[in-house]
Amino acid sequence: MDREHRRFAVALLLSLLVHSLLLTLIFEGQGLGLPSLGFPWLERRIEAPDLRAVLAPARLESTTPPPGPAIEPAAAGGPPPKSSVPNEAPRRRPAAAVEPAAVPKAPVDTAPAPPLPAPASAASRPAEALATEPTPPAAAPVTEPMPPAAAPPRTAADAAREAAVELPRHDRAELDTQRVADEQKSSRQEVARADATRSEAVRQEAERQEAARQEADRQEAARQDVLRREAAQGEAARLEAERQEAARQAQLRQETERREETARAEAARLEADRQEAAQQDAARQEEARQEAARQEAARQEAARREAARQEAARQEAARQEAARQEAARQEEARQEAARQEAARREAARQEAARQEAARQEAARQEAARQEVARQDALRREAAQREAARVESERQEVARQAQVRQEAARAEEARQRAERQEAERQEAARQDALRREAAQREAARIEAERQEAARVEAGRQEAARQAQARLDAERQAELARVQAAQREAALAEERREERLRAIGRQLDAEAARRDAAPPAAQQGPSLPLSYSSPRRARLFGRADPNAELVLYAEAWARKIELNMTIEMIRELARLPHRDPMVTVAIRSDGSVESVTFVVSSGVPDIDEAIRRIVQSQAPYRPFPPALARDYDVVEIRRNWHFDVAVRLY
Repeated sequence: MDREHRRFAVALLLSLLVHSLLLTLIFEGQGLGLPSLGFPWLERRIEAPDLRAVLAPARLESTTPPPGPAIEPAAAGGPPPKSSVPNEAPRRRPAAAVEPAAVPKAPVDTAPAPPLPAPASAASRPAEALATEPTPPAAAPVTEPMPPAAAPPRTAADAAREAAVELPRHDRAELDTQRVADEQKSSRQEVARADATRSEAVRQEAERQEAARQEADRQEAARQDVLRREAAQGEAARLEAERQEAARQAQLRQETERREETARAEAARLEADRQEAAQQDAARQEEARQEAARQEAARQEAARREAARQEAARQEAARQEAARQEAARQEEARQEAARQEAARREAARQEAARQEAARQEAARQEAARQEVARQDALRREAAQREAARVESERQEVARQAQVRQEAARAEEARQRAERQEAERQEAARQDALRREAAQREAARIEAERQEAARVEAGRQEAARQAQARLDAERQAELARVQAAQREAALAEERREERLRAIGRQLDAEAARRDAAPPAAQQGPSLPLSYSSPRRARLFGRADPNAELVLYAEAWARKIELNMTIEMIRELARLPHRDPMVTVAIRSDGSVESVTFVVSSGVPDIDEAIRRIVQSQAPYRPFPPALARDYDVVEIRRNWHFDVAVRLY
């Protein structure tokens, strides 16, 4: 709204300036036969020439006609006139020549002369002569030289003046009176001629000033036109700058909304991953607890059966060697059946875990697909809102432009006839600018549509790449599971080998006990274990010794739940494979060694794993039952890195 107020204020100011300029114009002068326009401040007022008045004594009218013509006296200040005719005749001729000069006075004041440069310069010289004329009133007009060739014709007055020479001296007074009257008459004629010359000079000066004023008016009109064009260009530049600023702010708002939407999506994804990890951890802990309970029951049952078998074996050995061998064979068959049952259960558990992992992966992919669809819908909705906003802004601009056109047309109707063509051209230019702005707006909308299409294509490409990456991860997971299965098969073979070695060791121990005296047979019996004496090795999550399994799970949870991923997050982005690490822990919780069965392929990741293991030390000491049987426990796990450290 402030922008609209500014626009209306600028338009009102320009209108006031134009109207003020129009109101100051006046009609005056002649320009090419038409009235011209002029500005009052351009009128140059010059100093008027000095007005000089010639004072002369009043003319005395005689009641009686003069007996004869009088002789013209000499100029004022000269010697007294003489009565000789040769001296008097030349002085009468200038006075007679001056008389016709007063006749053209009226035509000089009323008849306009064309503004030609030559008469103006000729008139300026008499004006300068008048300005520098001395102040004595009567001497200058009488002594002005006249052309010798313009001799007036001889009239009755001249004959009367020549006859007056013959008059007696007693008529001198009347002659003097007549002479004064003639002098006054010649003075009046000279003043009239000077006034006519001064009027002509003033008129020519006025014509020159009028020509200069018209030229100044033309230059001022050209300057005003240039100023109007510059003001229009400045207004167009300001409108363009405002439009660009509005476009930049809209782009910034879109960028901010896009960043916020991305941050919200990332936070939702991290929250979903965290919940999924928590659910997997809870399921793993529950499974470990059930497995530990089952193993504890199996261990107790195996211990009870082993005690019964050993008791039966001792009794059978005391009675009969053949019965002992048969019992040993039956026991081995039973153990084989138990081993097969345990292997079947382990395979079923791994299959259930694989199916659960596949289900979770499918659920995660479905959630990701739904999230992508939701983001796509939000993006489309934002694009629609933006298009609606742009359309409303365009309509508002069109409406304002229409209002401005209406105001311009109303203003144009009130202006004078000479402004109509200029206003029409201005409206045409405004229309061209508006069409150009509409074209630019359409081009900008088309560019935004293309940009949205490009972003959509990029998003689809990213989704395709993400799907390909998920497929690759699934294949890698499948390969890892297959490798784990192969490793489990090898571990099973090694376990069978250890069982056979334990059987042989038990046979040797039984043989030694049989050969030893009865007192020596009272020593402690060897506990059931898949490890060598005083050193336990757990290469998976299943073992008859429940205390060993529980301790290994507690150790793994401490590694996983203490945010150790921060120590290796950046390195985990490098291409690597999941390492297999064996950690040997003493009974007091200290770390004996960290051994890499399968390296990650990146030395920095291997070193980071060592730092993680050492940073969490010391670990919980062995429980009494575990410490009674072992001094060192070796735990072997596969390390995987995503949002946390996973030990499988």
